[in-house]
Amino acid sequence: MSAVFNFTFVPWFRSVAPYIHTHRGKTFVVGIAGEAIAAGKLPSIAQDLALIQSMGVKVVLVHGFRPQVNEQLRAKGHEARYSHGMRITDEVALDCAQEAAGQLRYEIEAAFSQGLPNTPMAGSTVRILSGNFITARPVGVVDGVDFQHSGLVRKVDATGIRRALDGGSMVLLSPFGFSPTGEAFNLAMEEVATSVAVSIQADKLIFLTEVPGVAMDPGQPVSEDNPIDTELPLDVARKWLAQLSPPQQPTDTAFYLQHCVKACEGGVERNHILPFSVDGALLLEIYVHDGIGTMVIDEKLESVREAGVDDIGGILQLIEPFERDGTLVKRSRTEIERDIHQYTVVEHDGVIFGCAALYPYPEARTAEMAALTVSPQSQGQGDGEKLLKRIEHRARAIGLDSIFVLTTRTMHWFIKRGFQPVSPDWLPEARKKKYNWDRKSQVLVKKLG
Repeated sequence: MSAVFNFTFVPWFRSVAPYIHTHRGKTFVVGIAGEAIAAGKLPSIAQDLALIQSMGVKVVLVHGFRPQVNEQLRAKGHEARYSHGMRITDEVALDCAQEAAGQLRYEIEAAFSQGLPNTPMAGSTVRILSGNFITARPVGVVDGVDFQHSGLVRKVDATGIRRALDGGSMVLLSPFGFSPTGEAFNLAMEEVATSVAVSIQADKLIFLTEVPGVAMDPGQPVSEDNPIDTELPLDVARKWLAQLSPPQQPTDTAFYLQHCVKACEGGVERNHILPFSVDGALLLEIYVHDGIGTMVIDEKLESVREAGVDDIGGILQLIEPFERDGTLVKRSRTEIERDIHQYTVVEHDGVIFGCAALYPYPEARTAEMAALTVSPQSQGQGDGEKLLKRIEHRARAIGLDSIFVLTTRTMHWFIKRGFQPVSPDWLPEARKKKYNWDRKSQVLVKKLG
């Protein structure tokens, strides 16, 4: 094994470890569009899901079958009909849906049963459990259109699904439901996945789809100037939905977004839209900070909070590279332990991505903001501004009139945010005694309104 491989693999694997710890014991509902299976992506998706489950994640897998049903209809010379973004399921379409579901369940179970040596599935044991977990009701007649055997989710057997997950099985659901009288209804994969995620209060709802995610400007095509918005706050997602046209097909921006918003409002904390065209999309989204698709979240999920003793290790790991290159003054573990309650941190998914400390000088009605650090992985995403706002709030709360910083490299960042350069002689006497004249740090002050 080459030294170059060792050099890249070890740091990468260590960087993934916090996400492995964070997601262990969590429950993910994964909805796979039928187009992904039609495109031949099932083997790689099964490998990734088996790997995710092996790391302690409980998985509910909901498959779609839109193209497979349409193929069956074409073979029978029958036209696929849609209205209001839903399939109209007549008797022929219902038979085709049942045939397609049976074939796909067979293919999915086979994919998870592979275990050839020297393949990603070697040594894996994935037990698949299916069942009548969904009770359905008919869509009925909408705007004069009779949807016949198309249905909506009436109830989810959340207890049964949790029991199966706790027993170590992966739960596989087809987009079918049954009425109390035993009548079968064709459901939308997206609605089944969303309803299940809300009912069992899953930690994530993930859609593997034909689309790459939601663009920064969803009304325009994705491009270098209009990239995918990797993290979409719930209130912004609601705003986009109100502005976008009602979705008629899966490639419409609002199609998957509406389900992510519904799940988020129902208590599912993280809701993802991923492109199945990218190999390893699930792994890239779950175990890499920025991910590759769009995640709809409640902004409360990214926690800006005061630090505690459990955060000492994370803070040390965060600031060490900046101390090494001279951006920050070196602080010992003892100093950070002593001052830990002066620190504010930005935490996301159990990982600390930013920190700053507030050292008050009450006699001068000012305070120093020190050790402001943002991980390179999340720079440019506003974490620095969030920390600054929280530090300002803490300073105002204890009656201070200003805050100041000492910096050698980031002067312009602070000036853009209302700080003014002053002479080191401005510093409070107690801080002036500790000023390192050899380092020649710039002193900047911001008045607190």
